[in-house]
Amino acid sequence: MFKRSILSTRARRLVAGTVAIAASLVMAGCSSSGSTDTSGAPDTVAKGNFPAKVATKFGEITVKKQPKRVVALGWGDAETALALGVQPIAASDWLAFGGDGVGPWAKGLYKQKPKEIGTLEPSYEKIAALQPDLILDTKSSGDQKRYDTLSKIAPTVGVPKGGDQYLTDWQKQTEMVADALGLHDRGQKLIADTQAKFGAVTKAHPEFKGKTVTSGSRTSEGFGAYVRGSGRVDFLERLGFKNNPWVDKQGGSSFFISVSRENVNKLDADLIVMEPIGLAASEISNDALYKKVPAVRAGHDVVFDLDSPLDKAFATDSVLSVNYALDKVVPLFAKAVKQP
Repeated sequence: MFKRSILSTRARRLVAGTVAIAASLVMAGCSSSGSTDTSGAPDTVAKGNFPAKVATKFGEITVKKQPKRVVALGWGDAETALALGVQPIAASDWLAFGGDGVGPWAKGLYKQKPKEIGTLEPSYEKIAALQPDLILDTKSSGDQKRYDTLSKIAPTVGVPKGGDQYLTDWQKQTEMVADALGLHDRGQKLIADTQAKFGAVTKAHPEFKGKTVTSGSRTSEGFGAYVRGSGRVDFLERLGFKNNPWVDKQGGSSFFISVSRENVNKLDADLIVMEPIGLAASEISNDALYKKVPAVRAGHDVVFDLDSPLDKAFATDSVLSVNYALDKVVPLFAKAVKQP
């Protein structure tokens, strides 16, 4: 299994190397049930109900009043805020999208480009200089030192219990971000609509139910696979798939395991979904050992292109990106599963 240092190297390569959801989701209204602090709030920030409380691994966090300068650091936190009608003044671009730092599913939601903040090792000085009044870090390492440093700058919503090593799913992330912004009802609407969409897609593809799946990737360091609890696997399991049992047996606290050359055949499942990270897709599809895996020989695999937004939608696992993936990525899975 990747140790922390190797995981950090891989994540740095992710950053260096590397539509929209229905308008009703993005603009969904929320009902008010408490006092609202709107004085001086800019029109780029949705107005919520305060004080707001959020349960995290680090204890309950209280946001006393309407935040006006939100910094979104966690993987997918920025686009989750955007889905709720809030525009962060700064954010981390985990998948090196460039531009506004978000995928095509969030295109056009920013009115002003945010400042870019680092990912694994953000500049705390840069963050402090922005004078934020709320920091979102709901999907990150869950490191205590990171949280302690950020919380000295501004109220910080860190990972939930069990969310270490980027294991916060889109649903929990939406709930936490919405609650921190005083937009509980709007967050619940986003969640309910997305769950309904998962239900409709699953109903349309009964062939997924009970099928085993391996969600993996390849970097210059070799092959690897994602364990149960990670965003990619969560997405697949919501569709009815079951994660590769061998992969889960190797898992630990990380969301990812390395797979040695002699164990490449262990990737075999009813469906294999592979992502290239920092290399061409052909480095996977043309690999001699990979080609010998039974599922690959039968055509039951999907290999994303390196720069494909489909790959990034599947990897981001935010409330906006999963809706995009349900529309654009699921048909690829269906075609691969149905191969004779």
